[in-house]
This record gives sequence, structure tokens and C-alpha cells, in this order.
Amino acid sequence: MTLDSEPDLSDFSRIDFSNGAVAAVSGGSDSTALLLLLKAHLDRNAPATKLLAVTIDHQLRPQAAAEAQAVARLCAARGIAHRVLAWSGHKPSTGLPAAAREARYRLLAEAAEAAGIGLILTGHTADDQAETVLMRQARDDGPGEERPRDEARGLAGMAPATLYEWRHWIVRPLLRVRRAELRELLRREQVAWIEDPTNADTAFERPRVRAALVEGDDAPRMAEAMALARKAAVEREQLGHRAAMLIRSLASRPAAGLVRLDRDFATAADSRSAIYALRILLAATGGTAFLPDQARSEALFGRFRTGPLCATLSRTVVDARRTGIFLHRELRDLPPAVAVSGNALWDGRRRITLGDSPGALLIAPLLIAPLGAALAAKRAIEGHGTPASLVRAALAAEPALWRDGECLGLLGEGPGLPGEGPMPAAVAAYPAVAPFARFLPSFDLAPADAVAALLGAAPVPAVPFGGHNAGLPRAKA
Repeated sequence: MTLDSEPDLSDFSRIDFSNGAVAAVSGGSDSTALLLLLKAHLDRNAPATKLLAVTIDHQLRPQAAAEAQAVARLCAARGIAHRVLAWSGHKPSTGLPAAAREARYRLLAEAAEAAGIGLILTGHTADDQAETVLMRQARDDGPGEERPRDEARGLAGMAPATLYEWRHWIVRPLLRVRRAELRELLRREQVAWIEDPTNADTAFERPRVRAALVEGDDAPRMAEAMALARKAAVEREQLGHRAAMLIRSLASRPAAGLVRLDRDFATAADSRSAIYALRILLAATGGTAFLPDQARSEALFGRFRTGPLCATLSRTVVDARRTGIFLHRELRDLPPAVAVSGNALWDGRRRITLGDSPGALLIAPLLIAPLGAALAAKRAIEGHGTPASLVRAALAAEPALWRDGECLGLLGEGPGLPGEGPMPAAVAAYPAVAPFARFLPSFDLAPADAVAALLGAAPVPAVPFGGHNAGLPRAKA
């Protein structure tokens, strides 16, 4: 493998670079090799492609700024545009790796947005994939773990592509390549890389797993982990397709914020897919970032067959009646009134946007808050046979625009109430598809598209490479 010949990196040839590419480059061996291989590929096949390297300075180590400058010098020598972005502000005392990852993707997306690029590439390798699978496997097998495991989701590892904020695809083209191969390539090219000491700090989970994996001959464990990831990925995508079929055929939206499932949903022969669909719909209705607990969802699904019920799970009220199974956001823990701001995610369920017209400058006094039960009771009810009480309950939790204590109307639902003022055209609210609104792995495209259609959200943007399937590229032992 050299920069002039990349037989082991055929994923590059599948990727659509027509909208440019942002390469996340920390200066470590994996991301440095990614940048050089990507530059060589584009020079040969698409020399006009816009390429931007971005280095995130997490400001966690004093050496980080100097390391970012080393990446800048490498990029300058290779004729690659480069930016350094810093994660400034408060750093949490717990959950630091997760917080750093969130900040990293946010900053990468901001850089891509500023450059007019929709594609971000990262240098995750087969080693990273194996570590991810082994970490999740250890959590599932840990002491005290008694609930049924969702192995198809957890053990699938990292997806070949992930959609961030429903806008930017994050692609991982090196998931089949071992880190040792990339380092050998850099040595032949006489390119140095940076060793981040936190990658060896066993106070964190991943470095502990990494250290255990490289002890002795890691080839068998690597092959086993990658095989497990491929199998789980295929199962996860197949499960998602079956759940999506149930959502498309048995779910409807009779009113804003209200989802109805046909009673046939409770007797679906494929109960595993039905439970998965239920978990997705509960998260979407409640606006939660994660699916509800597997065991509690199974118990709830089992109760559908015993008669009417009213329960709450994942911030969602579940009201099962003879006429259907209804889901709506519960009224507890709704967001307080907040000033209108652009590109805000409200309650995990609505994306608030501001227009570019001059009128947008006049909305400072406007607030977003739930409609509330009192005003919901005044709304004209058009439930198409749906009980009016359920429509009112769902509307009460929907976002409305307020000014000086007066409601201007529901956001995203057309004109306001009789007697209400005109809705400012500069403010709009669009459905956000929780739990996929921020991070949508390409394993889950089918159910995400089904929920987007159900809620009236924009469809999932096309995956930026052809021939995509859930199976990960083959990893070499």
C-alpha cells in the first residue's frame, strides 16, 4: 500500500466527493494516513474536489496547540487547506471522552458548513472497530446485567457512515484497515505522526481495551470481534427494515404530536420487529436521544394484548384503546419558555429556524413555550375519529409562539387561534426525528426514513456512496 496504489482502500472509490470533503486530522497516525491517502486519491481521480483538513484542539493538554500547528505545516507542504478549531469553555469532570467527542463532531460540522461541504471523513480503523465491539460486549456481559440485551444494535460497532444533525455525513473509509498498516505506510513516506498520551491512559475505558487487545497475538481476537460486528450489523439493518415496514403500514399521525398504531400492531407475528418499532416511536414521540429500555418496552408491548391501558415510557404517554394505540408527549418536564433562536432543537422534537428576511430582526420579544392544556382545549378538533381528549393532550405539549403573554399560535401548524395575531413568517418549526436527529448510523436508514415520513420531516439525505449495505468492509487479521 502506497500513496500511488491503494488496493486496500477501495471505499474511497465508492464515495461521492462532488460536494467536497472535510478530513478530521488530529495528527495521529490514523488521521494523518487518511489525509495523505485521500489527497492522493483526489489528485488522481477528482483534482478539482474541495478538500479541507480540520484539526480540533480540545484544550485538554498543553501540547495540543503545538500538535495542531504540526498538522498545519504538513498540510501547507502538501497544498491542503487547513483549519484549527478549539473546544473552549467548561470541561466536565465526568464523561470527558463523550463530551470531547460531542464537541469534536460539532466543530467539524461547523467547519464543513462554513466551507459549503457536506461530507466529513474520519480515520477510524479496524482496531477502533474491534475495540468498540469489545467494549460493548464487556458492558453487556458485566455483573448485574439482567435485562435482555439488544445485541444487534450494540455489537454492530461503528457504522460506515453516520448522519450528523440530519445534514452532514460522517464517513469512515478505513474501517477494514489495521492501524499497523497505516503506520507502515507513513514510515515509507517518511511522515511522522503524533502519539497522544491519553490514548494510553488506562483511566479511560478504550485505552484499557486497546492494551488488552494488543497483548500477545491479537489477530484471533481481532478477527472474532470484526466477524461479530459484521453479523450484528446485518441483523441490525434487517431488523430496521422489518420495523420500518410495520411503521409504514400500521402507524399514522391523526393530529400534531399524536401517533396512532392500528390494533393489529399488538398481535404482529414478528414481535421482535414490533417491539423495535415501538421503541423507535416512543423515542420519536418523547423526543429522547436514546431508545427506551428493552425490557420495559417488551413488558409494555405484552400488555397491549391484555386490554386497555394507559402508561408512560420515554416521556411518552401510551394510551391503548379499542380504537387504537395512541402515543403523545407527556406534559411533565416540557421545556420552559425560551427566547426564539435560530437552529435550536426544542424538546428533542422540533428544529426551530429563522428566516433571512429583515423581519427576523424584529422577533427578539418572541418566546417559544408549550401550548398548554387550556389553549389546547380551544383548538378546533379534526381527529378523523380520534378521541378529542387525545388530540387536546397531544396539542398541549406542542411548541407555540408567545409574545407578552399572548399565544400567537402553534409553530408549524398554520394559522393561530381565532383572535390570535399573525404568525411571524420568519419563524418556523420542523419535525426532528428523535432518536436519530443528531446521530443517524447508516445501519438505521430504513426506520429513520419511515419515522420521518410519519412525522412529516424531511427525508434522510442520500448516503454519499453507492452500493451501501449494513455489512462492514472485511477486516484483515
